[in-house]
Amino acid sequence: MAFSERVDRLKSSLIREILAAAQRPDVMSFAGGLPAESMLPKVDWAPMPTGLGQYGMSEGEPALREAIAVQARALGIDCSASQVLIVSGSQQTLDLASKLFIDRGTEVLLEAPTYLAALQAFQLFGAECLAVAQEDDGPSLAALRERLERHRPAFAYLIPTFQNPSAVRYSEYKRDAVAALLDEFGVTLIEDEPYRELVFDEGSARPIVSRLQKASWIYTGTVSKTLLPGLRVGYLIATPDLFPYLLRLKQSADLHTNRIGQWQALQWLGSEQYSTHLDALRCFYRQGRDAMQSALQLHFSDLADWQSPQGGLFFWLRLKKPVDTRALLDQALAQNVVFMPGEPFFVDPDQNLGYLRLNFSHVAPDRLAEGVRRLAGVIRNASMVEAA
Repeated sequence: MAFSERVDRLKSSLIREILAAAQRPDVMSFAGGLPAESMLPKVDWAPMPTGLGQYGMSEGEPALREAIAVQARALGIDCSASQVLIVSGSQQTLDLASKLFIDRGTEVLLEAPTYLAALQAFQLFGAECLAVAQEDDGPSLAALRERLERHRPAFAYLIPTFQNPSAVRYSEYKRDAVAALLDEFGVTLIEDEPYRELVFDEGSARPIVSRLQKASWIYTGTVSKTLLPGLRVGYLIATPDLFPYLLRLKQSADLHTNRIGQWQALQWLGSEQYSTHLDALRCFYRQGRDAMQSALQLHFSDLADWQSPQGGLFFWLRLKKPVDTRALLDQALAQNVVFMPGEPFFVDPDQNLGYLRLNFSHVAPDRLAEGVRRLAGVIRNASMVEAA
């Protein structure tokens, strides 16, 4: 059978395979980025207008687009509702951007590590991915400048607020510096912020797109981490030179995003009940973060280094004695615990052994410490075998 040449680059989703293996109720999963099911809000569908069952506008529901533009302007993003496109989860933004920018051999710039699904999407379309090392407060500016001087990437894809997987939040200095470099070299920015609302301290930072003076940009977000992932409602905001093309690509993909999900999202965004829900969500996840930090200090201090995240859903661990953590999945599952290996988050996974991403939102706090203890035993045994 004759498929497109793109199919040869198609990779299975490791995270989906791990989550499928972790469906047993006795398995403690630190693998996915699933919101806590106990914190999913109760929603009311009764007032929904019947007319929402009809086809809708490709751009999205006007009232929802305006609500998102209002929130974006509060963050310092200069935009109007006419620049907002409602998408089927922010994952669709990556697909549309890939179709817009990438041919075989197109260079794109990414953090190292970066969001696994973004890396897979860009590589599927044939991109040559240029990695820039991540530091504790954002990307290495020297490495970023070197990449921009030697290459001309079609865009830079960055996750500056509680980055997935590293949980890094860019400093104000790094945000300004990155914006200046992208302006200097005329490189489009795709800024992905699914975790912005899940902040555990009083700190905040304006998006990088709000600091750009010349470069084009796409800013994307979602309600999946704060409301209901099953709604599949995300959004992108784009500069006027990019928006018409993204809209046409959306029209060729699925006509429009689920109107019923859009309506439900609109009932929450900007409301008092949403603000109350976010406060409860942050408190709950902060407790999970603190519980995992305590468990890691108890069981992983001799095995790995990490930073306690200031927001988001993940810890990012670097083993002191690197092993290929992909090879440890079966041993972990035998102990009824699963995790996400860190290697696939890199452009060159075999050159970046010994990383783990651990999610703290899914396992109940009273079981979390036991899961971390079991996982530490798997890592410790592997290190001993490696040394033997």
